[in-house]
Amino acid sequence: MPFKSLKSKLASKTFSTSFGEVIKINANVITARGLQVSIGDMVKIVSSSSDLHTTGMVTEIDDTVFYITPFSFVEGFCSQDKVYQNSNGMNIPVSEALLGRVVDPFMKPIDGKGHIQSDRLNPIIKAPIEAMKRGMINEVFGVGVKTIDSFLTCGKGQKLGIFAGSGVGKSTLMGMIVRGSQAPIKVVALIGERGREVPEFIEKNLGGNLENTVIVVATSDDSPLMRKYGAFSAMSVAEYFKEMGHDVLFIMDSVTRFAMAQREIGLALGEPPTSKGYPPSSLTLLPQLMERAGKEEGKGSITAFFTVLIEGDDMSDPIADQSRSILDGHIVLSRELTDFGIYPPINILNSASRVMTDIIDEEHFKAAIKFRRLYTLLRENETLIRIGAYTKGSDKELDEAINKKEAMEAFMSQKASNQSDFNASVQELIELMK
Repeated sequence: MPFKSLKSKLASKTFSTSFGEVIKINANVITARGLQVSIGDMVKIVSSSSDLHTTGMVTEIDDTVFYITPFSFVEGFCSQDKVYQNSNGMNIPVSEALLGRVVDPFMKPIDGKGHIQSDRLNPIIKAPIEAMKRGMINEVFGVGVKTIDSFLTCGKGQKLGIFAGSGVGKSTLMGMIVRGSQAPIKVVALIGERGREVPEFIEKNLGGNLENTVIVVATSDDSPLMRKYGAFSAMSVAEYFKEMGHDVLFIMDSVTRFAMAQREIGLALGEPPTSKGYPPSSLTLLPQLMERAGKEEGKGSITAFFTVLIEGDDMSDPIADQSRSILDGHIVLSRELTDFGIYPPINILNSASRVMTDIIDEEHFKAAIKFRRLYTLLRENETLIRIGAYTKGSDKELDEAINKKEAMEAFMSQKASNQSDFNASVQELIELMK
């Protein structure tokens, strides 16, 4: 009969969504089988004994078995839990509604201000701008910090690192740059930092003003994968606004926590530890993120500042060393300058901007060089001057440096609440060096 025939045909078909099953779990990796997956695929793990579920990423495949790094912690999951493929993949919802909001790496709001309406999906992982499609960096990008604008002038589309030990003032300087920059869109990524620092950064460093600003947060208590992809998600948000033609300021704190997250993932998957325990993937990941910033022809630009935590103030740290080789400049914060009461404590002698000479005029360049030279003379002869062993008249340049010492130190100091105009800062420098 036709009914029996139809029934037998339906019985032979499977209409449920295909799924795999968990066969092993450890602290950082879930092992599963039963699905045809590729590296980088997103999957959903659903507990069969409770309402628990989490998202993870396929990071290794071994024949029929695949390994998942979860975005949350694994407590509560067990073997034979179901694994489903995620149809959205590595995409996040983006729109102009993100402005003024604080979100997690999946763009879910964590500021208690309700749902964010989004009109499109952007991939988290994306190839950097092609080399021949990059625009020339030929415009000044003022940040409102006198020392940076005068001696380490930044250009639209430039990538700079802020290198400092703990407690030297990275967050304060970040706040000054966000407030002082004239960029129409600002994206701040707080990766791997203490949860306490998030509201503190918003209220103290930004003054509670999130106008035209998106803050993406993955705190230290989040899983390593959440911390890793928090940085990529924030960059994807910046790219969305860049493609709309905006000049975007991107600030990330910190690259070191980002690399540490990849270190945890890599070691859990059996990668060999190299310098300071970092596996090779930690170092290869940095250019994949940093090279996505820049200026693209026919579109906007992403000017990026990445903070790098220097453990023990050691600039030869592998993450600091690798970052310096990728970035277009480095700003070094000095603990010694904080002892002298100079804030922000930017060591202009150890810092550099690789595009500065291409975007400033001759008068500005000569004044900056002269300031550096006089400041170097003061540092080299500081002991002689303090003990009274130097006799005035022995060196004309050193005499000029001594006469201008107070004015130079005053120029390098700036209150965190103050913002300086780029042209006014340059003019003040030129007048000081006459």
